[in-house]
Amino acid sequence: MKLATRIALSVTVVMPLLVLAAGLLVLGLVSRDLRQQQDARLQDRAAAVLPDARALLGADRTGRPKAEQNQHRKVLGDVLDAGIRVRGADGTTVLEGGPQPEAAVRLPEQTPDGPVTVRARGHAWRVLSVPVTGAAPGNLWIFTPASAADPQVAAVRRRVLLVALLAAPVSGLLAYGLAGRATASVRRLSRRAATLDPAAGAAAFLGPPVNIAEVDELSAAIGQLLTRYDEQAARTVQALETARSFSSAASHELRTPLMSMQTDLDVLAAHPGLSPAERAEVVRDLRSDHARLLELLGALRMLALGDLVEVSAFAPLDLCELVDTAAGEAARRSRGEGLELDVDLPAELRVFGWDSGLKIMLDNLLRNAVVHGRRPGEPPRVTVRLHARGAFAVLTVDDEGPGVAPAEREAVFRRFHHRPGSPGSGLGLTLVAQQAALHRGTVTLADVPGGTGLRVEVRLPLVSDEEPTLRLLPARRDWISRGD
Repeated sequence: MKLATRIALSVTVVMPLLVLAAGLLVLGLVSRDLRQQQDARLQDRAAAVLPDARALLGADRTGRPKAEQNQHRKVLGDVLDAGIRVRGADGTTVLEGGPQPEAAVRLPEQTPDGPVTVRARGHAWRVLSVPVTGAAPGNLWIFTPASAADPQVAAVRRRVLLVALLAAPVSGLLAYGLAGRATASVRRLSRRAATLDPAAGAAAFLGPPVNIAEVDELSAAIGQLLTRYDEQAARTVQALETARSFSSAASHELRTPLMSMQTDLDVLAAHPGLSPAERAEVVRDLRSDHARLLELLGALRMLALGDLVEVSAFAPLDLCELVDTAAGEAARRSRGEGLELDVDLPAELRVFGWDSGLKIMLDNLLRNAVVHGRRPGEPPRVTVRLHARGAFAVLTVDDEGPGVAPAEREAVFRRFHHRPGSPGSGLGLTLVAQQAALHRGTVTLADVPGGTGLRVEVRLPLVSDEEPTLRLLPARRDWISRGD
């Protein structure tokens, strides 16, 4: 059923009910007004006949029949169509005429608040009781049927019913026409959505506003839905590409250590009589290749996770605490190498970051400095500094190794790049560059000022009260799949 039809049916049902409800209210008000008018007429007539009633009671008391009859006629003429009853102080009815209850019906002696209703044998009367004072006291009652206003009330009731019956079809037709015009923009929006090419994306759906708040909100909601769909589809494609690249890179890079392990295992199987020293050397090679495999798989896994991480994994973090923890772990790993580690940290520097990603970045920074940052025959010496510079946290890691030539500094961030003699996977600095990019920061290489060695400087934006903590991740995240 169309929306316009639903609206028309609803109005067709609701409008007569509203008319009836309003009619009942008007009917009550009309009834009250008519009763007030009726009561006002009773009071006016009572005020008009009260002097004559007083004279009538006086004539009756003095025994003047002729005067009494004249007063009878005058009182009845004043009352007109209303009922009247005059009773003396001794309870004798002096005058009775016009429509009124039976004599047996008990009447109120006095109605100071105005007329009251008296019922008898299915009939209702409005009665006003007025005491007659003077030389001949008594009581005056003025009556009028309570149903005197019924014809007017019935006329109002009939008109209300007639309006309610006419309101149903008329309001239904008007509502259908107006609803049809009001929903025309919704129908156009529906046709535009039905003919949308899924490959075109959200941009093809967006159109000029129609200046109808609900329709524009619905159009914006559909556009946002399509945008999220496009983003999710792109993330799905990226995830598939990442999985294929992971498989390709792993199979290519793992081939060499696996073949080396196979050769060592063949040697152990083919020469059971190897000397203990030769067997120990083969076992050392196997352990080294095994460790290299684990390191390579772990690095590839973290690289893939970085390409697929969502912004929901990011939160405000204390970079000082992360650096201090990473330095402590590096010192424990290099306990037997005589590592000299100098760490200088402020009290707190907060960045909006991914906890796991920052940890892997710091771990690879320090591991690279320990492995390559030593002079021949000396233990590694590494200096870590962290400070704020403007809106950025600046982390520097200095070593005393041979450094990297300026022409080669860009290449060290490439995937699987190995410097001569490097025992690593070739992904350490790639992970550092990836995490710096994910956190909207930078990483650069330079010579250590005033000495020899390499300085790695990482700049990450600080969390500030003026800027929202939520940041967008880079649109391009293909570190696992890029070949450079």
